[in-house]
Amino acid sequence: MNFSELLSLTLLLVQLWLCSPSTQNCLAQNTYQSFTAVRRVKRGWVWEPLFATEEQTSVVPVYVGQLQSNLDTQDGNLKYTLTGEGAGSIFIIDENNGKIYVTQKLDREKKPFYTLRAQAINRSTQLPVELESEFIIKVRDVNDHEPQFLDGPYVATVPEMSPEGTSVIQVTATDDDDPSYGNSARLLYSLIQGQPYFSVEPKTGVIRMASQMDRETKDQYLVIIQAKDMVGQAGAFSTTATVTINLSDINDNPPKFQQRLYYMSVSEEAPVGTTIGKVFAEDSDIGENAAMNYSIEGDSSDVFDIITNNETQEGIILLKKTVDYESKRRYSIGAKVVNRYIDDRFLKEGPFEDKTIVKINVEDADEPPVFTMENYVMEIAEGAMSGSLVGVVTARDPDDDDSPVRYSIVHGMYLKRLFSINEHNGTIITTKPLDREVASWHNITITATETRNAEKISETNVYIQVLDINDHAPVFPKYYETFVCENAVSGQV
Repeated sequence: MNFSELLSLTLLLVQLWLCSPSTQNCLAQNTYQSFTAVRRVKRGWVWEPLFATEEQTSVVPVYVGQLQSNLDTQDGNLKYTLTGEGAGSIFIIDENNGKIYVTQKLDREKKPFYTLRAQAINRSTQLPVELESEFIIKVRDVNDHEPQFLDGPYVATVPEMSPEGTSVIQVTATDDDDPSYGNSARLLYSLIQGQPYFSVEPKTGVIRMASQMDRETKDQYLVIIQAKDMVGQAGAFSTTATVTINLSDINDNPPKFQQRLYYMSVSEEAPVGTTIGKVFAEDSDIGENAAMNYSIEGDSSDVFDIITNNETQEGIILLKKTVDYESKRRYSIGAKVVNRYIDDRFLKEGPFEDKTIVKINVEDADEPPVFTMENYVMEIAEGAMSGSLVGVVTARDPDDDDSPVRYSIVHGMYLKRLFSINEHNGTIITTKPLDREVASWHNITITATETRNAEKISETNVYIQVLDINDHAPVFPKYYETFVCENAVSGQV
């Protein structure tokens, strides 16, 4: 025993001897205060860091660690007490030796540590021999939680034909275990389904392209990713997530006509703007990558036109100029299709266009007779006797059968009393003498009708001028009235 310990023991004996029941507390307090400095020289708590493992179940308390004062002489004179979070319920202390035990199952994810306070008390004096000390019991993690993909299932889109290594999406799993202790929360990602098209980075969860893929072959893939804790070691927990990966379209396919040769027909009676037919070029791409423009090549572009139906991507061939069966019965036109939006990356694959031939037959129609002139102008002198020739109109059937034509005047009865027409040859004659002073012009309408089809009728206008002749003698007015001045000279008008 050294001098300091001997001194302390001596002072304690003196204190016990001096104190009586009435004055014990006062003397004890004074003695404690008087020798605090001396006792602090050797005072101190001795313990290792304290840990309690979570999820442990036991019918008896489980040892956590020991608190001990360096003033404890192991003679049973010191008493250890515990206060703070869980003291007396979750944690208990052996008051004789300072050993701490846990009595309940702990959950680190709910409470990762407990803050408690310890004190060592002299059993004889009931006075503390150490200052109260605060300490922490940490809850040690065990691997009791599975990883979770909180954002799954995932959907991602990547352009088709993307090069190998292209990043598609990153998936992330979480683990409620302690990331700072052991491997419980260290995750390892792997591919359960999706090879050989995709790969995943084991540590980051980044999914990448493992090969180039063509959307036109397959446009959607279902990938299954596994996340395993304990970096994949034995006893690890795992979970999976599905990733639906869609391939978006790029313009990597040219349009192709379905046929190398199309046959169509149009009636010679069809008006300008008539739809003759449709052509169609297939494009395996979609959306604007499949948009295309059609055009007519060669001299036929002045007779026919082609437009694009932007909804169906069909080429609609229209009549741009009327056709005549008797003049030309067949047309052979070249139609061309070109992608509207071209991706320069694929030009080396070939031109993004195609061509086809469209043969158009002109169908004969029963056309009405055609006059040799749109309008006729004729002259006849006034006073000509009835039956005088005015002129001749001529119409013919343009069809191959060349149906005979019948002529007639269609204006009012007054004109019919002045003129008549030979229904067979179109000769116009007068039916009574004409008077220029009554009417100098006569306008009549002539029709030409096919004898084999009375519905086929054409009209023309005939303007007849009545020429003047000297058929009237001069006539004086009935009377003249004039005046003359009285001083008029001889010869004045």
